[in-house]
Amino acid sequence: MKFIEVKIYTSHQGVEPLTAMLMEKGISGVVVDDPQDAEELLDKKNEYEWDYIDRSLLENQEKEPVVSVFFEDTEEGRRQVQELKISVMMLKSKEMEGVFGWDADLGRLYAEDRIVDDEDWKDKWKEYFKPAKVTETLVVKPTWESYEKTGSEKVIELDPGMAFGTGTHETTTMCMELMEYYLEEGQTVLDIGCGSGILSIAAAFLGSSRVLGIEIDPDAVRTARENVSANGVSEWIEIREGDLTKDVDEKADLIVANLIAPLVIQLAEPAAEHLNAGGVFISSGILTERKEEVEKAIREAGFKILEIREKGEWCAIAARK
Repeated sequence: MKFIEVKIYTSHQGVEPLTAMLMEKGISGVVVDDPQDAEELLDKKNEYEWDYIDRSLLENQEKEPVVSVFFEDTEEGRRQVQELKISVMMLKSKEMEGVFGWDADLGRLYAEDRIVDDEDWKDKWKEYFKPAKVTETLVVKPTWESYEKTGSEKVIELDPGMAFGTGTHETTTMCMELMEYYLEEGQTVLDIGCGSGILSIAAAFLGSSRVLGIEIDPDAVRTARENVSANGVSEWIEIREGDLTKDVDEKADLIVANLIAPLVIQLAEPAAEHLNAGGVFISSGILTERKEEVEKAIREAGFKILEIREKGEWCAIAARK
């Protein structure tokens, strides 16, 4: 099958607003190739004694961050490509007008497209995904790799497919660390924007009695359900296609949302409505430069900030209703 690959060249600072724009358009299956992130991971690889990436694999990386998305090579797909290019140009205009509220440098914001075969790209990223011990007890292992667990380790078998979330990014790691600390045995969990399902599975492994994962991307929903089944936790986890603000009536003891700053801000009030009294809201995917903005929105939604963790340029916030 033929696909259209759209590569958007940006800056390290530009990845978040560009990803936010894509998600607003309903495009959540993205590939982010950021050499700065890879270098930072290499520098930290001994922290948990795992080898996330071989430095030799960086030799052919792009010199500037690239966000890639894929469309089917059909009339509809070609129309979507043209709409996306226009949206990228509009984003560049917003940067020039200074509407982001900080000294934005989003890089070139140049989009180019090419026709590729399915086999050219769908498995390439697997070279970069290795077993990782992300918390004291949780290990994330790609399904095609081997790993011998030790002691009380709980191993999450994962095949992200085209869904975001391999567990090795700082934002996901912080979510899992905070869940490990705040989630109590038998509590219920809502995982908003569950992606590959990794945080839902982690919640089940950490003792949640019921987990509901919500995701708007049907491809991610399918991937998450497959991962839940592969880990033998289908009895505790439901993955549902939908939107927290429209398709969920349930309340939970803990909500986790590993998204991006603008979406966390939008979800602060709905999260409060869907939490039981005293419940905990864990959010991440937030650049540290936007920490105060997100913290303010969470407080205004009726939460008390419990702690804010930072790793690199990212932060995660735990708050209690």
